[in-house]
Amino acid sequence: MDAFELNAEKRTATGRAENRRLRKSGRVPAVIYGGNGDPVMLSLEHNDLNHHLDNEAFFSHIIKIKINGGATEEAVLRDLQRHPARPFIEHADFLRIVAGETLRMSVPLHFAGEDECPGVTDEDGVIQHNMNDVEIECLPRNLPEYIEVDCSKLHLHDSVHLSELVLPEGVEIVELMGDEDEQTDRTVVSVQVPRAAIELEAEEEAEAEAAAAEAAEGEEDDAGEDDGDSGESEGEDSDEDK
Repeated sequence: MDAFELNAEKRTATGRAENRRLRKSGRVPAVIYGGNGDPVMLSLEHNDLNHHLDNEAFFSHIIKIKINGGATEEAVLRDLQRHPARPFIEHADFLRIVAGETLRMSVPLHFAGEDECPGVTDEDGVIQHNMNDVEIECLPRNLPEYIEVDCSKLHLHDSVHLSELVLPEGVEIVELMGDEDEQTDRTVVSVQVPRAAIELEAEEEAEAEAAAAEAAEGEEDDAGEDDGDSGESEGEDSDEDK
C-alpha cells in the first residue's frame, strides 16, 4: 500500500510547559516507540498532521516519518489525543513496524450493498451497524485500508458476524483467534424492524390491553347491578307471601 509521509523534529525537553510551548507554536508533541528501537520524542506540524487525519486511510496505513530531515522510520498511528472542546490535536503516538513482525491494528469496516439489501428494499427493515471497526493481526505488508462487509443479500432479521467477513490474505481477526471458547463471534451488522414500527406496535398493544381491561371492568359492573336487582325482587316477593 502507499505510505503517508510526515516530517518530524526530535525534541529533548519534556513536561507540560514544553508541550504548551510547542502547541502555541503550531506543533504537536508526539512519540514513536516499539520495534527494534528506543522511544523517540518528536514534534509534528499541526496543520500537516491535521490534513492527513482528514483521510480515513491514515488511521490504518503505514506512515513514513522523516526525522530532522534525515532518517525515516515506518510506523502506524497508535493513539491520538484531541482537545476536548477545541479543534486541536494535543498528542500523537506512533508504533514502529518491523518487516516480518505481526502487528495489531483497528481498521474501519466499509458496508457495501445496503441500498439493494432485500430486507430494506422489500421488507421495510433498516440496517443496524453494531461495529464500525475491527481489530486485526497481520504482517505490515498485508495491512488493509479497510474490510468490506457485504450487506446486499440480507433479509429482515438477517445478520453478518465476524466469522463471516471475507478477509484479505494474511489477515486475522483478533477476537476469533485462539481456542473456540475464547473467541467472540460478534454481530457486525443486521437488518431490523425500524424502532418507530416497534414503538407503534407496542403502543397499539398497550391500547388494546387497556380497552380489554376496561371492557372486562364494565362487564363486572353490569353483573353486580344484575345481582342487586335480583335481591330486591326476592325481598318483595317475600313480603307479599307474608
